[in-house]
Amino acid sequence: MTGQDWTQVSELLLALVLSLLIGAEREFQRKDAGMRTLTTVGIGSALFVMVSKYGFTDVIGPGISLDPSRVAAQIVSGVGFIGGGLIFVRGDAVRGLTTAASVWLTAAVGAAAGAGLGILAGVVTAMYFLIQYGLRPLWRWMGPRGDELGLVVSYRQGTGVLRDIVNQTTAHGFSIAGLTTRSDGEPAAEGRLWPALEHGVVEVFLLLNGRGDMVDLASQLSEFPGVSAVRSTRAGDE
Repeated sequence: MTGQDWTQVSELLLALVLSLLIGAEREFQRKDAGMRTLTTVGIGSALFVMVSKYGFTDVIGPGISLDPSRVAAQIVSGVGFIGGGLIFVRGDAVRGLTTAASVWLTAAVGAAAGAGLGILAGVVTAMYFLIQYGLRPLWRWMGPRGDELGLVVSYRQGTGVLRDIVNQTTAHGFSIAGLTTRSDGEPAAEGRLWPALEHGVVEVFLLLNGRGDMVDLASQLSEFPGVSAVRSTRAGDE
C-alpha cells in the first residue's frame, strides 16, 4: 500500500468533516479558534499520521526500521503551542481553556482518522458535543445551593453596557440579589473596601445567587466593549 489511494482520501475527508463539526461549535460560541483553525488542525494531524505510516516505506531496509508512533507523539507537543496561545488571563477570569482543549482534541480526532480509526474518531467527536451541551445542565444542578457570590465589573462610563451585564448574568443561571454601582469621584458604600476608580470608570458590584458557571460568565462579560476588568469575590469581601 502506497498510502495514496481512495482509502487515505476517505480518511482525510473524515478528518475534515469531524474537525469541521467541532470548529463550527466553537465558531457558534464566537471563540477565537473556529472552523478554519480547527479544520486545519484536524486534517493536518491526519496527514502527519499518514506521512508517518506511508511516507518512508521506500527507505526501509536492512538495519533500518521506522516507528510511526513518534510522529503522533510530536503532534501532541506541536498542538500544545497553538492551544497555549489561545489562553488569556484577565484579572480573575481565565479565557480560552475550553477552546485550547478543543484544538487539542481536534488534533487527536484528526490523527485517529488518519490512522484508520474512523469509528473512534466519530465517537470522540460525539463525546465532545455531549461534554459541551449535555453536561452543562448537570453541572448547574450539582452546583452550590443558596450561596451568595460577588461579581465586580468595571467599565467605561457612557458605554451603556450595564443592561447587557445584567442580561448576561441572568442568562448564565444566576439571580441578582443586589446591585450597587459607583463612578469616579463617588465614595465607596459604607462598609465596603473599594479602591479609588480611574476617571471615567464605572464599577458595579453584583450579589448573585444560583448555580451558573462563574468562570464562563466572567469570561463573557470581559469581552463586552468598554469592560476593563471582571473579578469574582465572596459576598462579604467587598
